[in-house]
Amino acid sequence: MKTAMKCRALFCGMALAFAGSGQAALFEDDEARKAILDLRQKVEAMRLATDGQLAEQLRKSAEENAQLRRSMVDLQNQIEASRAELARLRGQGEQVQRDLLDVQRKQGEAAASLDDRLRKFEPTKVTVDGKEFVVEPAERKDFDAALALFKKGDFAGVQPLLVDFIKRYGNSGYRPSALFWLGNAQYATRDYKEAILNFRSLLAQAPDHMRAPETLLSIANCQLELKDARAARKTLEELIKAHPQSEAASAAKERLAKLK
Repeated sequence: MKTAMKCRALFCGMALAFAGSGQAALFEDDEARKAILDLRQKVEAMRLATDGQLAEQLRKSAEENAQLRRSMVDLQNQIEASRAELARLRGQGEQVQRDLLDVQRKQGEAAASLDDRLRKFEPTKVTVDGKEFVVEPAERKDFDAALALFKKGDFAGVQPLLVDFIKRYGNSGYRPSALFWLGNAQYATRDYKEAILNFRSLLAQAPDHMRAPETLLSIANCQLELKDARAARKTLEELIKAHPQSEAASAAKERLAKLK
């Protein structure tokens, strides 16, 4: 009996112990599950937080990239605008340079034209029959016109021009040459006496003139035409004595030989 009671007591104690250990195991499983759930929640929260941060970072990166692209587009537009402006300014500069060159060219032409016009009114140096002297533009023009008419063979028409020239330009360096051509024009029209007078005027004014030998020979020719052989002989001898090396002196010697 006692043994049975001891056995039942032992069984009950074991049952109680088993029951206590089962309850402890159940309690530990709940705690573990709770811990796992908590851990999962924390992990999920961390994942959500991380995903949110990543999403925010991606959003910011996308915005920054978009802003950077816009900035690059703006910069490119500014560069293109600057290039266009530079090209425009370069074109303007080239046009300004062309305009400046054109203005300088026109100024040069205007200055040259003005110089030409002024030169028409300024005295100039000329050399005629070995003599250099200064003449007025009108003086030169009148002499050249008369000489051109003489060279055309208009001996009658040139005489009034030369007579007028000698009167108007009494002190001209052209005067000896004008007298020479006037005398020759008169010789050509057989006005020998007037020719002699003008030839003598030349010699009186410029005895060392380069045409002096020719002038003396022309006087002798006029005298021969006037049948004044004596006067012609005297003039030829004067020529040979004064200008022995001249071509006119050689011609004078031949004529003297024919007069004897």
